Amino acid sequence: MAEGSSLVTAALLGRCPRCGKGKLFRGLLDIRETCDHCGLDLRGHDAGDGPAVAGIFVIGAVTVIAAIWVDVKFEPPLWVHAVLWPALVLPFSLLTMRVAKAALVALQWRHRGQDR
Repeated sequence: MAEGSSLVTAALLGRCPRCGKGKLFRGLLDIRETCDHCGLDLRGHDAGDGPAVAGIFVIGAVTVIAAIWVDVKFEPPLWVHAVLWPALVLPFSLLTMRVAKAALVALQWRHRGQDR
């Protein structure tokens, strides 16, 4: 990566894997066609279902463990679970998918060696 930008930084910030400055995402989870800073063509980089799987496995496991712990420790009414867990799971799932998608695109760019 140019100018000292790392793949981890690019993934966490959602930046272009080549320059580390341009935005990688067009919306919440849509990858741009090209980097608005260096012009890298991003159309060939597809993360597939990997980010969704990361969200399901990581966030799902953490949520189930946390829900069981909360239920055993505090014994809240059912409506607390119905309000609490969706409110926590949705933003964490989107964040996990966004970081995972950016990381997979950056890894594809690095290992394909195209458009350097």
